[in-house]
Amino acid sequence: MHRTLTLLCLPLSALVLAGCGSTAASAGFAGAKHEVAQTIANLQNDATAAEPKKICANDLAASVVSRLGGSKRCETAIKDQLTEVDNLETKVKSVQLTADGKSASAQVSSIREGKTATSTVALVKEGTKWKIASVG
Repeated sequence: MHRTLTLLCLPLSALVLAGCGSTAASAGFAGAKHEVAQTIANLQNDATAAEPKKICANDLAASVVSRLGGSKRCETAIKDQLTEVDNLETKVKSVQLTADGKSASAQVSSIREGKTATSTVALVKEGTKWKIASVG
C-alpha cells in the first residue's frame, strides 16, 4: 500500500511543491479559464497555509482522493509532502478547456532554485467547482 501511495503522490507532490511560494496568478484569464487558474491558486494558498484537509476536500478531484485511500489517507499523504515544501515561484501560463466544458488542462511553470520547470495540470469539473485530477 505504501508503494501505491508513493506512486500516486509523486505527481501530486510535484504540483503541491510547485504550488507553494508566490501566487499562481489567475488575473490574466476570464470566465471558465479564470476558474481553472483560480483552482490552482487555491491549491497554492492551501499548501502555503499547510492545510492538507482543505487540499483533499476542496482542491483535489474525488478520483484522486479515492486513489489515495480516502480523505484521511489523502490528508496524511499531503501532510507528509508539505513538510518538504520550500519557497517557489509559480505561474499559470495557459489554460485549455475541452469542448464539453467538463475538463481542462493548464500549463504551470515553476522556478525552484533558479531552474524553470513546466507541468501540465489536468482538471475536471465536479458540480460547479474545478478540481485537480492529475499532474503530468
